[in-house]
Amino acid sequence: MSRSNFKQISRILRLLLLAAGTVTAAQADDHGAKGPMVQPLPKYQQECAACHIAYPAGMLPAASWQHMMGSLTKHYGTDASLDEASVREISGWLHANAGTYKRVSEAPPQDRITKSAWFLRKHREGEVPANVWKRASVGSASNCAACHTNAAKGSFSERDIRIPK
Repeated sequence: MSRSNFKQISRILRLLLLAAGTVTAAQADDHGAKGPMVQPLPKYQQECAACHIAYPAGMLPAASWQHMMGSLTKHYGTDASLDEASVREISGWLHANAGTYKRVSEAPPQDRITKSAWFLRKHREGEVPANVWKRASVGSASNCAACHTNAAKGSFSERDIRIPK
């Protein structure tokens, strides 16, 4: 069976399961997220989305979020320090909603979503040409919203992908 036929059949099955009410919309998402889509904690949205999208907590395991929240003074080259109460609140929410399923079972190098095995598999050369990452309209692999039109809402469905010129 060709890859495109497999994708089409997978989408049809997800739609049938969704219509039957046996899975949530988030579970039917093309990226295989497990469980219902979690709404971001308002404090997390306020603090983190001020600089980049508020990445869904399920994209990294708890260990990665714990390390990241413990090193905010050097958050990927930036001082993203927060007051202790905010760190506690956000850390607790991230830990409770971190990825626990197979694709995020291991912390990626440098706790970067873009270096995780599942991200690299979804964005491999055959799927995303290398020159896309170099476009001014994209900038880098961490700019999810450049191609995923609903990334800010936590949805990374393949049907919502628009590769900018």
